[in-house]
Amino acid sequence: MNHSVVYTELGGPEVMHLVETPEPTADAGQVVVQVTAAGVNPIDAKQRAGGRVLPPIEEPRHVGFDGAGVVLEVGPSVSGLNVGDRVAIVETRGTYTERLAVDARNAVPIPEGVSDEQAAAIGIPASTAYQAVRSLGIEAGDTLLVHAGSGAVGQAAIQFAVDRGARVVATASARKHPRLRQLNAIPVEYGPGLVERVRAVAPHGITAILDAAGTDEAIEASLELLEAHDRIGTIVRGADAPGWGIQAWSGGSAEPLTLQEVQWRTEAIPLTLDMLATGRFSVEIGARLPLREAVEAHRLLAAGGSGKIILQP
Repeated sequence: MNHSVVYTELGGPEVMHLVETPEPTADAGQVVVQVTAAGVNPIDAKQRAGGRVLPPIEEPRHVGFDGAGVVLEVGPSVSGLNVGDRVAIVETRGTYTERLAVDARNAVPIPEGVSDEQAAAIGIPASTAYQAVRSLGIEAGDTLLVHAGSGAVGQAAIQFAVDRGARVVATASARKHPRLRQLNAIPVEYGPGLVERVRAVAPHGITAILDAAGTDEAIEASLELLEAHDRIGTIVRGADAPGWGIQAWSGGSAEPLTLQEVQWRTEAIPLTLDMLATGRFSVEIGARLPLREAVEAHRLLAAGGSGKIILQP
């Protein structure tokens, strides 16, 4: 029997339970994956707590969108994947589980030199960050400010921007500045005086801004630092973005992603896996917990520790 984390009501971490679920089978166009690692994302907790609008819960709702594992079964009309292949799982609900049937297009081969934990950590953060960097048109010569640079999306955005030749300034608490320096970003502490500190390290000005924090301070500083509001984007304050004249992607935005933005998100996963394999990208792994401790994983997520939390079935 398979085991999966589900919830039947909205609320705190304690509404999640590890239960027996049917063994998955591969339909046409699908593969069954033995999950070895599942990435824990803020969106998992937001949906569980009711912070994002979803249809009413009519049956147990499975948790998790990112993971990695080994292909156990290949369904009809699947090409390019074989039993035994290691794959990253993306854009698939229910990765907090032992075994999962996924559409083959959502199972991306993991190259040599990339661990299952790394592959499980990149799905939502890398696709979100890469799409945001592309939507903002970041290129060589830009100076990008990333609010919440030490988070998973922030770290990914820094690395994509640096890889494209941009200079990056990133906000974080002082204890997380060493990690930002490792990623070749200039760290700046948030709090009173933020605008002045950013101007001091970027005297020639900021040319684009990514808000991954969602705080009033981040928004107010962004609007003050950059006159070209169309080169400011948020992944958190989507509902408010139109009033400020800034871009927004998901994060509560009423505007759907464009076809180009969807394509960029799809491109991000194989690109990130290749960058990991060639040493151009790094993932900060935090706590590793067994699947049965998903409740504790969400408590740690709320506490705001460092690194991507990984569940290990």
